[in-house]
Amino acid sequence: MSESNRVLVVDDEPNIVDVISMALRFQGFTVEAAGTGAEALSQVAAFRPDLIVLDVMLPDMEGFEVARRLGAERAGTPIIFLTARDAPEDKIRGLTTGGDDYVTKPFSLEELLARVRNVLRRSGRAEPESSRLSFEDLELDEDSREVSRAGEPIELTATEYRLLRYLMLNPRRVLTRAQLLDHVWDYDFGGDARVLETYISYLRKKLDQFGPSLIHTVRGVGYTLRTPRA
Repeated sequence: MSESNRVLVVDDEPNIVDVISMALRFQGFTVEAAGTGAEALSQVAAFRPDLIVLDVMLPDMEGFEVARRLGAERAGTPIIFLTARDAPEDKIRGLTTGGDDYVTKPFSLEELLARVRNVLRRSGRAEPESSRLSFEDLELDEDSREVSRAGEPIELTATEYRLLRYLMLNPRRVLTRAQLLDHVWDYDFGGDARVLETYISYLRKKLDQFGPSLIHTVRGVGYTLRTPRA
Protein backbone atom coordinates (compact mmCIF):
# COMPACT_ATOMS: atom_id res chain seq x y z
CA MET A 1 0.00 0.00 0.00
CA SER A 2 1.36 3.43 -0.91
CA GLU A 3 1.93 6.02 1.79
CA SER A 4 -0.92 8.48 2.24
CA ASN A 5 -0.51 12.15 1.37
CA ARG A 6 0.88 14.26 4.23
CA VAL A 7 -0.85 17.54 5.15
CA LEU A 8 0.47 20.17 7.57
CA VAL A 9 -2.31 22.23 9.20
CA VAL A 10 -1.13 25.60 10.56
CA ASP A 11 -3.56 27.63 12.67
CA ASP A 12 -3.42 29.17 16.15
CA GLU A 13 -7.03 28.22 16.94
CA PRO A 14 -6.93 24.69 18.43
CA ASN A 15 -10.58 23.95 17.66
CA ILE A 16 -10.05 24.71 13.96
CA VAL A 17 -6.87 22.61 13.89
CA ASP A 18 -8.69 19.71 15.56
CA VAL A 19 -11.67 19.80 13.21
CA ILE A 20 -9.58 20.05 10.04
CA SER A 21 -7.09 17.41 11.21
CA MET A 22 -9.87 14.98 12.16
CA ALA A 23 -11.60 15.42 8.80
CA LEU A 24 -8.35 14.92 6.87
CA ARG A 25 -7.39 11.81 8.88
CA PHE A 26 -10.88 10.40 8.32
CA GLN A 27 -10.25 10.74 4.58
CA GLY A 28 -6.94 8.86 4.88
CA PHE A 29 -4.43 11.71 5.04
CA THR A 30 -1.45 11.76 7.41
CA VAL A 31 -1.66 15.03 9.37
CA GLU A 32 0.62 17.14 11.57
CA ALA A 33 -0.24 20.52 13.07
CA ALA A 34 1.49 23.76 14.05
CA GLY A 35 0.19 26.81 15.93
CA THR A 36 2.77 29.42 14.93
CA GLY A 37 4.79 30.40 11.91
CA ALA A 38 8.01 29.27 13.59
CA GLU A 39 6.53 25.84 14.32
CA ALA A 40 5.36 25.60 10.71
CA LEU A 41 8.84 26.34 9.39
CA SER A 42 10.40 23.60 11.51
CA GLN A 43 7.60 21.15 10.76
CA VAL A 44 8.07 21.51 7.00
CA ALA A 45 11.67 20.32 7.31
CA ALA A 46 10.81 17.43 9.65
CA PHE A 47 7.44 16.32 8.27
CA ARG A 48 7.98 17.08 4.55
CA PRO A 49 4.28 17.66 3.79
CA ASP A 50 2.68 17.20 0.38
CA LEU A 51 0.41 20.19 1.11
CA ILE A 52 0.14 22.96 3.72
CA VAL A 53 -3.13 24.44 4.99
CA LEU A 54 -1.84 27.77 6.29
CA ASP A 55 -3.71 30.39 8.32
CA VAL A 56 -2.80 33.95 7.38
CA MET A 57 -3.19 35.44 10.89
CA LEU A 58 -0.64 33.69 13.14
CA PRO A 59 0.61 35.06 16.49
CA ASP A 60 4.26 35.48 15.47
CA MET A 61 4.08 36.24 11.73
CA GLU A 62 1.66 36.29 8.82
CA GLY A 63 1.13 33.14 6.80
CA PHE A 64 2.32 35.12 3.78
CA GLU A 65 5.67 35.58 5.54
CA VAL A 66 5.81 31.86 6.36
CA ALA A 67 5.36 31.06 2.67
CA ARG A 68 8.04 33.60 1.72
CA ARG A 69 10.54 32.24 4.26
CA LEU A 70 9.98 28.69 3.14
CA GLY A 71 10.97 29.71 -0.36
CA ALA A 72 12.88 26.97 -2.12
CA GLU A 73 12.81 24.82 1.02
CA ARG A 74 9.23 23.82 0.39
CA ALA A 75 10.27 22.62 -3.08
CA GLY A 76 6.96 23.33 -4.74
CA THR A 77 4.82 22.11 -1.84
CA PRO A 78 1.36 23.60 -2.51
CA ILE A 79 -0.22 25.94 0.04
CA ILE A 80 -3.90 26.62 0.72
CA PHE A 81 -4.24 29.87 2.68
CA LEU A 82 -6.98 29.89 5.30
CA THR A 83 -8.17 33.24 6.63
CA ALA A 84 -11.01 35.47 7.75
CA ARG A 85 -9.62 38.23 5.52
CA ASP A 86 -11.54 38.14 2.25
CA ALA A 87 -10.59 41.46 0.66
CA PRO A 88 -9.53 41.11 -3.01
CA GLU A 89 -6.06 42.51 -2.25
CA ASP A 90 -5.53 39.83 0.41
CA LYS A 91 -6.49 37.08 -2.02
CA ILE A 92 -4.23 38.50 -4.69
CA ARG A 93 -1.36 38.75 -2.20
CA GLY A 94 -1.91 35.16 -1.09
CA LEU A 95 -1.94 33.79 -4.62
CA THR A 96 1.10 35.82 -5.66
CA THR A 97 3.06 34.83 -2.53
CA GLY A 98 3.10 31.21 -3.55
CA GLY A 99 -0.39 30.16 -2.53
CA ASP A 100 -2.27 27.67 -4.69
CA ASP A 101 -5.72 28.39 -3.25
CA TYR A 102 -7.38 30.73 -0.75
CA VAL A 103 -10.26 29.69 1.55
CA THR A 104 -12.06 32.22 3.73
CA LYS A 105 -13.53 31.59 7.19
CA PRO A 106 -16.15 30.46 7.99
CA PHE A 107 -15.75 27.59 5.57
CA SER A 108 -17.33 24.24 4.75
CA LEU A 109 -15.18 21.25 5.68
CA GLU A 110 -16.37 19.46 2.55
CA GLU A 111 -15.31 22.42 0.42
CA LEU A 112 -11.87 22.51 2.07
CA LEU A 113 -11.39 18.75 1.56
CA ALA A 114 -12.39 19.11 -2.10
CA ARG A 115 -9.88 21.93 -2.54
CA VAL A 116 -7.14 19.88 -0.85
CA ARG A 117 -7.74 17.03 -3.29
CA ASN A 118 -7.91 19.38 -6.29
CA VAL A 119 -4.66 21.15 -5.39
CA LEU A 120 -2.88 17.83 -4.81
CA ARG A 121 -4.08 16.59 -8.20
CA ARG A 122 -2.99 19.79 -9.96
CA SER A 123 0.44 19.59 -8.33
CA GLY A 124 0.88 15.95 -9.28
CA ARG A 125 1.19 14.90 -5.62
CA ALA A 126 -2.11 13.07 -5.23
CA GLU A 127 -1.98 9.36 -4.50
CA PRO A 128 -3.40 7.30 -7.37
CA GLU A 129 -7.08 6.67 -6.81
CA SER A 130 -8.66 3.29 -7.36
CA SER A 131 -11.88 3.21 -9.35
CA ARG A 132 -13.23 0.55 -6.99
CA LEU A 133 -15.00 1.34 -3.73
CA SER A 134 -15.64 -1.43 -1.23
CA PHE A 135 -17.29 -1.85 2.15
CA GLU A 136 -17.70 -5.26 3.78
CA ASP A 137 -18.86 -7.51 0.90
CA LEU A 138 -20.22 -4.56 -1.12
CA GLU A 139 -18.28 -3.47 -4.24
CA LEU A 140 -18.77 -0.48 -6.56
CA ASP A 141 -16.66 0.09 -9.67
CA GLU A 142 -16.71 3.77 -10.71
CA ASP A 143 -15.35 3.04 -14.20
CA SER A 144 -17.86 0.38 -15.20
CA ARG A 145 -20.58 1.59 -12.77
CA GLU A 146 -21.09 -2.04 -11.74
CA VAL A 147 -22.25 -2.87 -8.21
CA SER A 148 -22.15 -6.25 -6.49
CA ARG A 149 -22.63 -7.73 -3.05
CA ALA A 150 -21.19 -11.09 -1.98
CA GLY A 151 -20.19 -11.50 -5.62
CA GLU A 152 -23.77 -11.06 -6.87
CA PRO A 153 -24.41 -8.24 -9.38
CA ILE A 154 -26.97 -5.61 -8.40
CA GLU A 155 -28.78 -3.45 -10.95
CA LEU A 156 -29.23 0.15 -9.79
CA THR A 157 -30.90 3.18 -11.32
CA ALA A 158 -28.76 6.28 -11.86
CA THR A 159 -30.11 7.92 -8.68
CA GLU A 160 -29.66 4.75 -6.59
CA TYR A 161 -26.08 4.51 -7.86
CA ARG A 162 -25.27 8.12 -6.90
CA LEU A 163 -26.80 7.61 -3.46
CA LEU A 164 -24.85 4.40 -2.80
CA ARG A 165 -21.62 5.93 -4.12
CA TYR A 166 -21.88 8.89 -1.73
CA LEU A 167 -22.56 6.57 1.20
CA MET A 168 -19.56 4.43 0.23
CA LEU A 169 -17.33 7.48 -0.05
CA ASN A 170 -18.24 8.27 3.58
CA PRO A 171 -18.38 4.90 5.38
CA ARG A 172 -19.36 4.94 9.07
CA ARG A 173 -20.01 8.68 8.86
CA VAL A 174 -23.50 9.91 9.74
CA LEU A 175 -24.72 11.89 6.73
CA THR A 176 -27.56 14.34 7.24
CA ARG A 177 -30.59 14.36 5.00
CA ALA A 178 -29.54 17.80 3.70
CA GLN A 179 -26.05 16.50 2.78
CA LEU A 180 -27.49 13.55 0.90
CA LEU A 181 -30.04 15.67 -0.95
CA ASP A 182 -27.35 18.20 -1.90
CA HIS A 183 -24.87 15.61 -3.18
CA VAL A 184 -27.18 13.09 -4.82
CA TRP A 185 -29.70 15.51 -6.29
CA ASP A 186 -29.12 19.05 -7.53
CA TYR A 187 -28.26 21.77 -5.03
CA ASP A 188 -31.42 23.63 -6.01
CA PHE A 189 -33.55 20.49 -5.64
CA GLY A 190 -37.00 21.63 -4.58
CA GLY A 191 -38.27 18.37 -3.11
CA ASP A 192 -38.18 17.13 0.46
CA ALA A 193 -36.74 14.31 2.56
CA ARG A 194 -39.54 11.93 1.53
CA VAL A 195 -37.80 11.46 -1.83
CA LEU A 196 -34.60 10.51 -0.02
CA GLU A 197 -36.45 8.06 2.24
CA THR A 198 -38.01 6.42 -0.81
CA TYR A 199 -34.64 5.90 -2.50
CA ILE A 200 -33.04 4.64 0.73
CA SER A 201 -35.85 2.07 0.86
CA TYR A 202 -35.26 1.03 -2.78
CA LEU A 203 -31.53 0.70 -2.14
CA ARG A 204 -31.96 -1.33 1.04
CA LYS A 205 -34.28 -3.81 -0.70
CA LYS A 206 -31.70 -4.45 -3.41
CA LEU A 207 -28.68 -4.71 -1.08
CA ASP A 208 -30.37 -6.66 1.72
CA GLN A 209 -31.15 -9.58 -0.61
CA PHE A 210 -27.56 -10.73 -0.21
CA GLY A 211 -26.75 -10.03 3.45
CA PRO A 212 -27.47 -8.05 6.61
CA SER A 213 -28.51 -4.42 6.21
CA LEU A 214 -25.58 -2.00 5.82
CA ILE A 215 -27.56 1.25 5.57
CA HIS A 216 -28.72 2.38 9.01
CA THR A 217 -31.07 5.20 10.02
CA VAL A 218 -29.84 7.65 12.65
CA ARG A 219 -33.08 9.05 14.00
CA GLY A 220 -33.47 12.79 13.67
CA VAL A 221 -30.23 13.12 11.69
CA GLY A 222 -29.90 10.98 8.58
CA TYR A 223 -28.23 7.76 7.46
CA THR A 224 -24.92 5.93 7.75
CA LEU A 225 -23.20 3.00 6.04
CA ARG A 226 -21.81 0.74 8.75
CA THR A 227 -21.12 -2.85 9.71
CA PRO A 228 -24.27 -4.63 10.91
CA ARG A 229 -24.41 -5.18 14.64
CA ALA A 230 -23.85 -8.72 15.85
